[in-house]
Amino acid sequence: MSEDALFTTWDIPWAVTAALAVTAAIYVRGWMRIRRTRPEQFPVWRLAAFLGGLLAIFVAVASPLDTFSESLLFMHMAQHFVLMSVAPPLMVLGAPVVPMLRGLPRWMIQRVLRPLFATGIAHHVGAWLTRPRVAWIAMNAAYVGWHIPRAYEFALASENWHNFEHACFFFTSVMFWWPVIAPWPHRQRGSRWLLLPYLITADLVNTGVSALLCFSGRLLYPSYGAIPRLFGLTALNDQIAAGAFMWVAGSTVFLIPAMMITVQLLSQRRERLAAQNILAANR
Repeated sequence: MSEDALFTTWDIPWAVTAALAVTAAIYVRGWMRIRRTRPEQFPVWRLAAFLGGLLAIFVAVASPLDTFSESLLFMHMAQHFVLMSVAPPLMVLGAPVVPMLRGLPRWMIQRVLRPLFATGIAHHVGAWLTRPRVAWIAMNAAYVGWHIPRAYEFALASENWHNFEHACFFFTSVMFWWPVIAPWPHRQRGSRWLLLPYLITADLVNTGVSALLCFSGRLLYPSYGAIPRLFGLTALNDQIAAGAFMWVAGSTVFLIPAMMITVQLLSQRRERLAAQNILAANR
């Protein structure tokens, strides 16, 4: 098989593609409606971010990332990275709650969602799922749990469980990124300084899993050693490459937001001190 196949072999899942298209249409409709009254909160970049997240999901499930996921661990880990660290934060940046609600048909809002929201259950569940402690545990448990060799091999052996694994990665990552980005109308609870250990400890978990793949010295997932190898890459070298990719890409995704939050909070603190000094000088 030629190396060009890594870029040209696509297998489009039409059910997922249709679901992504419907989601995009609902969001665009709602975004256009709410932009009339809140243009400052919903600039064009939010629309681009949300649609970019949907496109990332499509690439993850239709491109060679999926086609070669059962043959190359490196491609499978890249697919997981897109589903956990690319698509979720982009979609959360789109502040999707209100646009999705505004984009739904009126009959669905009145007959289905309004009674649900009236009970307060939806609000309480949403608030609980996006609590930093809950979100951190959920995302990291899914990440570590599905990379345990027995669980990983189990998912590879069943398409349905494989799809469930990917759903776990995506939805728990949406939970994880929600407190970090805090999209409107989410209310930030507690100090944003707490997001630094939130992100750094998640990076430590990623580092541990990645280092295990890189330095274990043995094949952790036997399925990759039992199939014909592609492009002259041995199963063990494939595993090392996968671990190195997870390590570098994962750390980048966690540490850049941590640095941005640090700069933001220090700037706010400096501005407050400057304002206090001005007030003290004018007394």
